[in-house]
Amino acid sequence: MNTEHCRNVIIGSGEGGKYLAWHLAESGEPTVVIERKYIGGSCPNINCLPAKNEIWSAKVANLVQRAGEFGSVTGTSSVDMEAVRNRKRAMVEGLIEVHKRRYKATGARLVMGSAKFVGLKTLEVHLVDDENEIRVEAERIFLNLGTHALIPAVPGLAECDPLTHIELLELNRLPPHLVVVGGGYVGLEFAQALRRFGSNVTVLQRGAHLLTNEDHDVSDELQRILAAEGIEVLTSTEIVSVNGRSGTEVKLTTRTPQGERMVVASDVLVAAGRTPNTQGIGLEVAGVELDHHGYIKVNDRLETTAQSIWAIGECAGSPQFTHASLDDFRVIRDNLAGGNRSTRDRLMPSCLFTDPQVAHVGLTEAQAKHKGFAFEVARLPMAAVLRTRTISETEGFMKAVISREDGRILGFTMVGAEAGEVMATVQMVIQAGAPYTVLRDAVLAHPTMAEGLNALFSGVKAVR
Repeated sequence: MNTEHCRNVIIGSGEGGKYLAWHLAESGEPTVVIERKYIGGSCPNINCLPAKNEIWSAKVANLVQRAGEFGSVTGTSSVDMEAVRNRKRAMVEGLIEVHKRRYKATGARLVMGSAKFVGLKTLEVHLVDDENEIRVEAERIFLNLGTHALIPAVPGLAECDPLTHIELLELNRLPPHLVVVGGGYVGLEFAQALRRFGSNVTVLQRGAHLLTNEDHDVSDELQRILAAEGIEVLTSTEIVSVNGRSGTEVKLTTRTPQGERMVVASDVLVAAGRTPNTQGIGLEVAGVELDHHGYIKVNDRLETTAQSIWAIGECAGSPQFTHASLDDFRVIRDNLAGGNRSTRDRLMPSCLFTDPQVAHVGLTEAQAKHKGFAFEVARLPMAAVLRTRTISETEGFMKAVISREDGRILGFTMVGAEAGEVMATVQMVIQAGAPYTVLRDAVLAHPTMAEGLNALFSGVKAVR
């Protein structure tokens, strides 16, 4: 087998990896990207964007159901899940073509295949299109391996052939009763979407609250909103065993604070966390060490334990957001050019795309207390923001944590319509190190969601 030599090899074409490939290739450096299946990574193919596509279809279904509230007279309506899926597929196909054009324009070479280390900087690649293999030797290697859904070790769960987000997005039928295992981002977004399409939905959460990283008032508010839509949420619930087959009938024996309970459903979605794609590719041959959870050990420059090998995104333990992977690209890009950029102390925003959204940036109230800050909490119900009255979206609240010492905004959370967009405004003020009075005194357009920031911060007691 002949060995190709290349300056840069990137394994995986996810967000950080593809932007790095395009940048290096446009800079005149020969770059090869090895991708086993999804051109552009999971976000445009099986994760973020397809999920939000179907979530918006569910929003439309919900608006149709509420049409009378807005003065529109409609007849009977129904949801065509095949049409929902086809709309999603059309978007994904378009995004793949966009990626292919970008590879061609930049000169980065995309190889579809599975890579495995056979030497310190040598990879054997089994090509997807045929049975051939190629060998590639690189000066620098960048690992953009991603993660996949974790199936908890519950007796019978794996054997029932449960859905993950990948299979759920490909359904052309409506599950009569969907059980969602996990009360995090993926589980809650799909729970609400499927409920709005017409499924009965039960969420099983092992912890005492949904969204375990958020303050309890945030998770409680979201649970109340979901329950009002007819979603059953069981917290502090452990699955003891599973029998049956997802797609026909599944029986889940659970242990709840009220005692043992049997949950019978047609389908099961597992959304209970993710695990890195680091096994079976020979990282030990390259001297790349993993932590006890299987993530690649990196320093704050995203350098691994092997010389001239970096890791990007979720496989490196970065926050499991596409925007985090994009910033990982910036860290590596700038440091390759002689900079000293770090992943330490990044201000990392998040947005849960339920309806209403849950957006957060900075410290939660609990985190600020744990860190010993002296702070004030400002809170405003979304019903006090007049824009919500015009669109009949009054659920939720805004909350900000403000330092008593200097008036800086330590954190912001919003449960409300377009929360992600409003959060970005607060994020810019936090990054600038400016006090809350910047938003209190700003002239914000009326009537907008962001206008609520005036009222939120006007309620802050005077701080030094």
